[in-house]
Formats: sequence, structure tokens, C-alpha cells
Amino acid sequence: MDRSPRTAPQTRLVRTLRGHPSGVLLTGQLLAVLLYPFTGSSIPGRAALGAMSTVLVLVALYAVRRTPALAWVALVLGAPAVLFNVLEVVWPESDVVLLGSALLHAPFYFYVSYGMIRYLFHDKKVTRDELFATGAAFTVVAWGFAYLHLAVQVLWPDSYGPVDRSFFELLYLSFTTLTSVGLSDIVPVTPHARSIVIVEQVAGVMYVALVVARMVGLTVIKPELEDEQ
Repeated sequence: MDRSPRTAPQTRLVRTLRGHPSGVLLTGQLLAVLLYPFTGSSIPGRAALGAMSTVLVLVALYAVRRTPALAWVALVLGAPAVLFNVLEVVWPESDVVLLGSALLHAPFYFYVSYGMIRYLFHDKKVTRDELFATGAAFTVVAWGFAYLHLAVQVLWPDSYGPVDRSFFELLYLSFTTLTSVGLSDIVPVTPHARSIVIVEQVAGVMYVALVVARMVGLTVIKPELEDEQ
């Protein structure tokens, strides 16, 4: 059966999405970062971000399914996280909901990043999907620490100043800490908040020293091996 000209691009798009779930996850997370400022505190905006978060969780589940990690562990953590995405839209001011969401999302994202890092260390060659996974794993770690900061803020109020910080502000703090650029105007005040920041700073340095350095090393070694052959 001949494919119509219209279905051929659609087939290629589906094949690309299935073949590079890490790229889809990375693109979705960066898109969510760009959309956060436009949502504000409106109910439709929170609903849209909740839907996007749900989709990203599902994409992360699909991505980790292709890695050497245990997919059922990610599913056990991810399924309740999807539920709490909905609850956050309904009760955005509830500390119980925010804490529950943070305590589910943080280990989920950390486990997804663990699966992706295992995937990166599993092969001896660098593929396009592994390059996407390198960026996606980094952003996933930043998301996980952002939810840790949210949990700290709920458990110990005023940990990041006299006012409660929004999730986007905590995500901003997480990225600036993980990348060690130090551009954030959000300052951890309590010892609990500072301890999380310290751990995140170490994680950011180790990610560059181990994961990124390995990918660069494999990229450099590959041409040398081909020349020897």
C-alpha cells in the first residue's frame, strides 16, 4: 500500500518521537521553563502547567523504560505524581498537597536521572539519543532538587526568605545552583535549605566531571579508533 505524501512526514515524526524520548523530554522541560512566566497564578495557567507536567512524567516513564533501570520503580513513583499534579491544580494553596507532590516528584525525577545516567554509561559509543539524554538527565536532576526545595519550604517556612517562593522561583534557584553560576537572588536562610543547596552544588560539579567528561571522551576516542582500523 502506497503512503500518501501527507502520512509520510507523520510517520517520520512518530518514529522520531519513539526513537528519541530523551530529546522529547528535554524539549518539553525547556518549553515548560519558557511557558512558566506566561501562566501567572491563573487557574487555566495552573491547569495547563499541570497537564504539561503530567505529559512530561509520562514521557520520562517511557524514556526510563528504554534504560537499564527498573521501569516499575519509576512507575510506582510516577503514577501518584500524576495524581498530585491534578491535586495541585485543585488545591494550589494546600501545604499537604504541595508536600505530598514534592515528596513524590523528587525521588521520581532522581530515579529517572539515575536510569538515564546508567543508559549513558552502558554503551561505548555516543549516539544522538545519548546526547539528548545527557541534557535531559541534567534538567531532570534540576527538577528533582526544585521539588526538594519545595518540600523544605513547606516543612520549614521562611527557608528562602520571608515570603513563600513559587515553584518557578525554586526551579530557578535549582538551575543556578546545579550549574554553579550563582546568579540566583533567592538565598537559602535556614540550615536545612543550605544543606540541600550544598548537596546540589556537589551534584552539579560531579555531573560535569563524570557524565559530561565521559561523553566528551568517547566522542574524541571514536575517531581515533576508526583511524586505527
